[in-house]
Amino acid sequence: MKPFADYETTQAAGEFEKLPKGAYEVKIEQAKVTTYTGKDGSTFEKLEIAFDIDKGEYAGYYRRNLESQQQEDKKWKGVLRIYVPKDDGSEKDQWTKRKFKAIIQAIEDSNPGYHWDWNESGLKGKIVGCVFQWKEWAYNGKSGWFANPYNFIDVAKVRSGEFKLPDDKPLPKDQKPVDINISAEDDSEEDLPF
Repeated sequence: MKPFADYETTQAAGEFEKLPKGAYEVKIEQAKVTTYTGKDGSTFEKLEIAFDIDKGEYAGYYRRNLESQQQEDKKWKGVLRIYVPKDDGSEKDQWTKRKFKAIIQAIEDSNPGYHWDWNESGLKGKIVGCVFQWKEWAYNGKSGWFANPYNFIDVAKVRSGEFKLPDDKPLPKDQKPVDINISAEDDSEEDLPF
């Protein structure tokens, strides 16, 4: 086998540290409103709040994650996305308004003197608590679990330990990879490609 160029300096693929499910004190890095198109062609908006863990053993977790990514289109993974209410009077919109208000109230409660002024860029630098849940993923026949941002809470609740973790979110059965078990009794070498 012939060695390839830059073998000695090539960074080996490895597994990045896994963030445990829990609640963390986070600092908002950026906030912006993004417009999406639904399956039916209608548009809707989400407030995307990018953050990093600010205190404790996992401080700087998402910055390290970004720096460890090898692909060209690196992505910041610490983002809580919340629907922006449409103000259309529907029951679904009422639920969206309550969820949006709870997120903003957690940020206000965590930052004495701050009051939401409808300027999302003003969220940068604010501290808030973030609760994470285990969420199952599947890709190319493999699956696993990761800590997914679930909700913002008053940072005082994170510091005191007064929070409840959400239930894990497994994939629906029809989205799970198929487990193919090869029988141990079939040890024939006739079908091997070499």
